[in-house]
Amino acid sequence: MHSPDELKALTEVAIRRFAFWPELDGQTESMRYALEMGGKRVRPVICLATGEACGASVEQVMPAALAVELVHNFSLVHDDLPALDDDEERRGKPSVWAAYGEGTAVLAGDGLLAEAFRLASSYPSPEVARELAEMTLGMIGGQYLDTMVDGADLRSVHRLKTGRLFAASVSLALWATGVEQAEQGPWRAFGDELGLLFQVVDDILDEDGFYVSDGPEGARRLADEAAINAHERLGEISADTSVLAGIVSALAARTA
Repeated sequence: MHSPDELKALTEVAIRRFAFWPELDGQTESMRYALEMGGKRVRPVICLATGEACGASVEQVMPAALAVELVHNFSLVHDDLPALDDDEERRGKPSVWAAYGEGTAVLAGDGLLAEAFRLASSYPSPEVARELAEMTLGMIGGQYLDTMVDGADLRSVHRLKTGRLFAASVSLALWATGVEQAEQGPWRAFGDELGLLFQVVDDILDEDGFYVSDGPEGARRLADEAAINAHERLGEISADTSVLAGIVSALAARTA
């Protein structure tokens, strides 16, 4: 099994080698810019680690892992647009719309989303693409609550906006590796804890969200509880989940 750092490196190689659909023409420049701006790649790493825990190779799971990462980047490109968060910078660089213009940024996000589903559709089972669709729709619902609804419940926002793609990082790997639905329960419960853990720690670092609503100590308790729950769910799985356990601990302790 690979370490998280090794899985991240393999993901970066796969992203650099990924061939966009040729009929996108010059639109691919802004799409590649969005993908190669950097990032933790935590979602594809979780997807690949889940696949390896289920006995699959990195090559078998990589299309699903890239699909999740492309959807994540689609959401960031659109999230930065003036109509939503109006952010001119992303990861220390001009956001896609700031670098290429709003129209090109809209199309870049559209293209990333479509490419994600092209990847998900490469599997024999339709469940990978169906799962990605459902999780993406949940993420979009969370974005709507976050940006269009005043006073939306914070837990609902984060369960959807952040949590659905973290859950997808696990569930897409299950379908990609052929895990039967009847055996997916503990895995899915584990995936549901990841999004909350990541978001609460994010809020602590940014002094926002749960840090404001629950206070510093309350937010830290939420993060610790999510980490404990995630470890307990992994303990219910009869597989070598040591890499995933390490990822959970790293997410709980991260400082950036």
